[in-house]
Amino acid sequence: MLYRLNPKTGDKFSALGFGAMRLPLKEDGNIDEKTATSMLRGAIDCGLNYIDTGYDYHNQESESFLGRALQDGYRQKVNIATKLPSWHVNSREDMDNILNEQLKKLQTDRIDYYLLIALSKSRWEKLLDLGVLEFLDQAKKDGRIKYAGFSFHDDYDFFVDLINCYDWDICQIQYNYLDENFQAGTRGLEYAAEKGIGVAVMMPLRGGHLANNIPKDILDLFKEAEIKRSPAEWGYRWVLNHPAVTVVLSGMSSQEQVDENIRIAKTSEPNSLTYKELELVDNIAGKIRERMKIGCTTCGYCMPCPNGVDIPSCFVHYNNSFLFNDYDTAGFYYHSMLGNESDGKGDASLCINCNACSEKCPQKIDIPKMLLEVKNHFD
Repeated sequence: MLYRLNPKTGDKFSALGFGAMRLPLKEDGNIDEKTATSMLRGAIDCGLNYIDTGYDYHNQESESFLGRALQDGYRQKVNIATKLPSWHVNSREDMDNILNEQLKKLQTDRIDYYLLIALSKSRWEKLLDLGVLEFLDQAKKDGRIKYAGFSFHDDYDFFVDLINCYDWDICQIQYNYLDENFQAGTRGLEYAAEKGIGVAVMMPLRGGHLANNIPKDILDLFKEAEIKRSPAEWGYRWVLNHPAVTVVLSGMSSQEQVDENIRIAKTSEPNSLTYKELELVDNIAGKIRERMKIGCTTCGYCMPCPNGVDIPSCFVHYNNSFLFNDYDTAGFYYHSMLGNESDGKGDASLCINCNACSEKCPQKIDIPKMLLEVKNHFD
């Protein structure tokens, strides 16, 4: 296994991290603990030492599963990262109660990397008002957490502001060859590295889409490469090619995925892809983007919307449902991140057709018209 240094803490992370969000399931929908434990322990035996989970993963069972799976000395071999869910937090006391519950579930007296999950501006402002920085300081002081960080879902400018407002040890961003300019993107990755902060990458394959849902005409382009690789391997190697990436998270749900990803992580050095290979991946990314229904580049010039619509995010989720023919996943993210299920509603239903946005759009998109399409599509 290859290892990468978190410059902030001095910890050496395995290039591949185990994401405990997509564990194998039994027919009744519960975690297949026998298979999942075998997968996890086998990966650790191969050198994997970073595990990422969250309070709500697998209907709030992921942390409890890990607490059992990491017995017999396996807990001491890994860094555990889990997250504080802002949507369950309504007071400073809630933060302590949730953290204490997570420690009990994980059967540990300390969480190595404790992240504030899926931060957006609205979620950050809510947590800030409730005293989250004091909470993090106190939890580090009393030893319940070792290091603090955040996972991120907003734009680059807010990412910079967030990086600079606390002494973070790690950040987690969505990053893959389709998302170079989405959310934090390449600029955010490099900015965090300049600040000496470790970067964990989630969604390296866009939730599996860059491995499993590639259209045939795109698959044919991969065959042009001199070295033949699966779409999944191209996706992982592209992310791991970036020296600023500290660990790549994979939500593995089968032993075959574990074996393949470990093989890839063992040989994916930074800056190892050739110029010709990078050009091929860039060409493939461009071909996939051509399938987008709305030509939005998420530049953000249309924002802020006077009525609270998160216009770029609405268009991203809409496009995603067509890019990979996966309406269910795109709809889930649309409703959970922007709809009534989210802390800060910003879905397309808020549009009042004032048209203040269209005149600002460099791509000349009829934004109100397209927001109506988004609304009808997902509602």
